[in-house]
Amino acid sequence: MNEAIKMKDITVLVVDDEQSIRDGSERILSRMGFEVFKAANGEEGLKILEDHNIAIILLDLKMPGMDGMEVLRLVKQKDSHVLVIVITGFATLETAIEAMKRGAYDFIPKPFEPDQLRIVVNRARETIRLTLETEMLELERQRTLNDLGMEKSRIRTIIESLPNGLVVTNVKGHVVLMNPAFQQMFGVPPGSIQTDPISSYITDKELCRLVIDISRGKYIDFEDIPTYEFPLGTEKFLLASGQPVLGERKECIGAVVTVMDITEMKVLDQLKSEFVAKVSHELRSPLSTIHEQIAEVLKDTVEEEPGKDQYILSRAKEKTKGLISLIGDLLDLSRIESDSAKMEFKPIRLEELIKSIVDFLEIRAKNRNQRLSLILPEEKLPELMTDPMALESIFGNLISNAINYTQEGGEIAVSVEKVMGSVRVNVTDNGFGIEAKHLEKIFEKFYRVKNEKTRYITGTGLGLPIVKGLIGSLGGSITVDSTPGMGSAFTVILPINS
Repeated sequence: MNEAIKMKDITVLVVDDEQSIRDGSERILSRMGFEVFKAANGEEGLKILEDHNIAIILLDLKMPGMDGMEVLRLVKQKDSHVLVIVITGFATLETAIEAMKRGAYDFIPKPFEPDQLRIVVNRARETIRLTLETEMLELERQRTLNDLGMEKSRIRTIIESLPNGLVVTNVKGHVVLMNPAFQQMFGVPPGSIQTDPISSYITDKELCRLVIDISRGKYIDFEDIPTYEFPLGTEKFLLASGQPVLGERKECIGAVVTVMDITEMKVLDQLKSEFVAKVSHELRSPLSTIHEQIAEVLKDTVEEEPGKDQYILSRAKEKTKGLISLIGDLLDLSRIESDSAKMEFKPIRLEELIKSIVDFLEIRAKNRNQRLSLILPEEKLPELMTDPMALESIFGNLISNAINYTQEGGEIAVSVEKVMGSVRVNVTDNGFGIEAKHLEKIFEKFYRVKNEKTRYITGTGLGLPIVKGLIGSLGGSITVDSTPGMGSAFTVILPINS
């Protein structure tokens, strides 16, 4: 079918030597919405076909000069998609069969009624419509196939050019795709058949277990999927992160895992920790001297009666004390991050240790007119095999924070209880509280919540990162729940078989 022909402007050519047939057909077809051309003989009809996009031809077989059969042959030779309806006064079966053999679409005998003409031409129009739709569907299919091929090519190009390793597994944890960066990281020869289990390529058992769990849809919430850091050999460190691949019905059909080389970041982090530790160590002694000795000298020089000088001295001592505290926190954090903090595990009665911390800090709470209470279980808890210094740092920081961030006259409560195979310690207060936007950041180094109520509270922003690091080293966890203006609750879970 000529691409220029559209359903809304289908044209009909009537070729007949009888003018009455030509004019009568034009009247009927025009009312049906067709554009009609007329020709009195075959030569004239072929000329019109040459100059216009004709879709249907009504062709008389018996004409002077060039007969209808010859015109039919030439029409089909020029454009085989044109539908030719033969008009013949010799309505014999043999004539119809011969015309159909030569490519005619249909025939109508003379004389014909208007309804006969309408039926035959409408049938031809419907054929054209269906043909156009078929051609459009085929073009769309070809376009879709081409687009799909191009899309696959683009995706493969992107995957192969990624600097990070990428591997895709099916629901059984078998590899179905890996990029060159992954092959290079794990020493997989190029062109290897990628149908083996993930364990055939990665030797780290924990990472293999994580990939299989993701592939089988173990993680319902994508945010719960952990990243995994692991060494490759003695000098390389990698970080893996994965996501499930979902099917059309949102079912898990596999996993996609990216692996990033973080060796340089680890080296940089180590250098940073060493630098912080060295600088902090070098600063601690002179600052302690300034705090203890210089402050005493200044104290002797100020006026006997309290005044502006006394206030300045007091602020100086406060600032130097804050710097010494910061240096101590930096050293602690540096040791935790470098795994150089040697923990001494021994049997500990947790309730006794926490009671001693509460008793020690109760004086500070009373100075702020606060009530600090301790709730212990009626039955004795099992001994924890853990590091007492780490526990003192953890709960000392949490209770101190509760005192600092609770208004005068407020309440702080510490409770200890056994839960399943763990011990849970809650440190709650009815203090200033923390906005939801800060909750995910308070365990970041140097992050402090500052507002009208907390701006005058001194601190390093390292207490909670130290707490989280120590709890992680002990195999435990910490969570926080807080409402601005109503208080906060920090919950620490420690395994009994530490």
